[in-house]
Amino acid sequence: MSKDISNILEGWDYKHTEISVRKIMGLDGKEKIQLRLDLGLLQMEINGRPDGKKPYGYVSVFEYYKSLLKNHIEKFGTDENFTIDSDECLRLQQEAIQYYHRYLSFFHLEDFKRAERDTRRNLEVFNFVKNYVSNEEDILIFEQYKPYVIMMNTRAKSSTALEKKNYDKALKMIGDGIRAIEDFYIENNNEKLIDSSKEIEFLEQWYSSIKESRPVSLKQKLERELKKAVQSQNYEKAAVLRDELKKINKK
Repeated sequence: MSKDISNILEGWDYKHTEISVRKIMGLDGKEKIQLRLDLGLLQMEINGRPDGKKPYGYVSVFEYYKSLLKNHIEKFGTDENFTIDSDECLRLQQEAIQYYHRYLSFFHLEDFKRAERDTRRNLEVFNFVKNYVSNEEDILIFEQYKPYVIMMNTRAKSSTALEKKNYDKALKMIGDGIRAIEDFYIENNNEKLIDSSKEIEFLEQWYSSIKESRPVSLKQKLERELKKAVQSQNYEKAAVLRDELKKINKK
């Protein structure tokens, strides 16, 4: 069998202005994701580690290091003196990049639940590194991407809520995401970066867009009309609107 991938790429041109991704059925009968690159493609598993490998017999390098931490705590009763070195940190970084490619693909496939899962996982890696790596330079390698991943995680969770038309929940999650990024900058003594944060800017604009375009419920419509009636001293109409609102609140 030829190993030339030209047939696979035929009819699927690379476009540098957009992300091209698709789901395919693998030879093993399992669904997989393919991400088009300029010189070929990336093929990823939907679950587990994107490349399908199980380092040290675990689903990921991260899970393996978490098991080492667990063993350390069981042996000494505390996580004190548990550390990972720069080489181990590099392995976590390389693995996190795999998950980055996959959650980006999930976004474009509108598979927001899996995108939320993978972004949450990478945020957990960032926190793990911050807690157990002694080299500040190694920590910075991860921390510099944290605002972006918080934003993407917020987008994934909020998009799931929007799919269910739960606008209040989506808006709350976006607000929480904005505050999480602000807290990140404050904790790192970089408050000055809050105003120039592209991630915060995006979430704020998205928040405003959802708030302005969300469908108005009958209750909200009646409440607005009641307010106008009271302001214009149309008390007869206000009384009727109050009765209508009472009926809705009893349901």
